[in-house]
Parts: sequence; C-alpha cells; structure tokens
Amino acid sequence: MAARAIWKGVLHFGSHELPVKLYSAVEEHGVHFRLLHERSKQPVRQQLVDPSNDEVVEYADVQRGYAIPEGFVVLQKEELDSLAPQASRDIEVERFVSTQKLGPEWLVRPYYLGPDGESESYFALAQALDESDEEGVAHWVMRGKEYSGVLRAIDGYLMLITLRHADEVIKRDELPKPQGRAHSEKELKMAEQLIAAYEDAFDPEQYKDEYRERVLEFVTQKAKGKKPRLKKPVEKREPDKLADALEKSLAGLRKAKADKTDSKKSESKKQAPHKASPRKERHVA
Repeated sequence: MAARAIWKGVLHFGSHELPVKLYSAVEEHGVHFRLLHERSKQPVRQQLVDPSNDEVVEYADVQRGYAIPEGFVVLQKEELDSLAPQASRDIEVERFVSTQKLGPEWLVRPYYLGPDGESESYFALAQALDESDEEGVAHWVMRGKEYSGVLRAIDGYLMLITLRHADEVIKRDELPKPQGRAHSEKELKMAEQLIAAYEDAFDPEQYKDEYRERVLEFVTQKAKGKKPRLKKPVEKREPDKLADALEKSLAGLRKAKADKTDSKKSESKKQAPHKASPRKERHVA
C-alpha cells in the first residue's frame, strides 16, 4: 500500500524554503471492543448526564470549563478560538543541535517528510544531515495545534518527530538514588558476558502484539461457532538475585549453543558420503 500524505508544509531554515509532505511513520493496531446491550446484543450509545438529577444533557447545552480549586472557569467557543495558534504551513527549523542532546524521553510521534515537487534540494539536505552529527529543532502549527519537533535524516529521507514540552519530561536527577550495596566486579563481568551472548541482528518481525493475535484468533474461531480453548499466558518468575539470574541465563545460552553445534555435527555426518572400505585382493598360488 502506497503511503498517503496527511499534511503539506514548507520547511524553513534561514533563507531556504523546501516544500514537503508529511506522512505518518507508524500505524497503530490495537484491540477495540464495542459495548453491547446484554439482551439485544446491539451497540449502546453513551450520553451526557447531569449528575445532580440524572437527566440527559444535549450536546448543544454543554459548555467547556477549566477546573480550579474554587470550581470551574467557563470558557466560550469564541474565546478559545481567539487563543488558538494562527494557521500556517511553515515548519521553522530554529537551530541544529548535537544528536546526543535529545533522549528518547523527549520523543512522541514520528512522521516521514517527503519532497513536494522538486526533490534535488530535499535529498541534498537529507544526505547532508545524515552525514553530520546534528539534527534540527523545529516548530510548526498543524490542524490548530502547536508542535515542536526534531528533524532527522534516516536512510536517505527526512523524518520529523514531535517532542514533549519541558514540563512533561521527568528529569533523571529526580529519580530515586541507588540504595544498598554496590554491584561487584563479578556481577559486572557476568552482565557484560550476558550482553555479548545475546548480541544479534534486530528482526522486527519477531516482536508482535501476542495479546492482539490471541484475541483475534479467539474471535475468529468463536465467529465460526466453535468453542476455542482459553489459554492462560505463562507467568515468568524472575530470580531474586542478579548474579543468580545472570548465571542461569548464561548457562542456558551455553547449553543452547552446545546443542546447536552437536545438531550441526550430527547432520553433517548424515549427509557425508559413505566411504567403502578397501577390498583386499586374493592371490592364488
């Protein structure tokens, strides 16, 4: 399926302008259920209810309010409209910073940026950004909402990732400080060995929403009139001590590698051509 642009804008940095199209870089797939009436099995509707008398309130009679300790401040639609950011197609790149400055806690949602028309300048910027150790910090307004984001180059294309606001990010120095004894050199060495033993290429196909797959399979079987068996996920109990966990993991890896080696040797022996023993010549006097 070809990617579809969801928004168009103009990338600005200095005196340069670059028309771009915005594409979603992710597509969420969750499990969604409808609320049904127990007897009719038809979807029920949610209604707004006045808690003081349980009467249904029409949406036209609803106002927006912001909660404060004394109650609510009522806000009219025209008041909120006057406070909304001005519509624009400009994506302003305000500065370029080191790629080490923004950690994953700042990142929210990724978007691909594609060229809108002339593409030479687009791919030149993508290559220049890819070869540098920097990324751009940008600001833009999209569909009535202000965004800040980071401009990156990935595999020859530009990517724009929305950022959280500063008051939304918990600083690491606010986390609980380590308590108890410090880890030993033995535990550190075992941890390093464990990381090295698990080193492998990343295969995204191995990481799936197993709960969603179980639910959809269950729904499919039940829709066919079958009575599928309920499978309870196996709970994994973590060992109490780090050293015990590492030692157990390393032992399991060593055994798995040894079994794999033995299996390959056994298979090689089965496939090897059988050599006939040399025949002895008989001499008749």
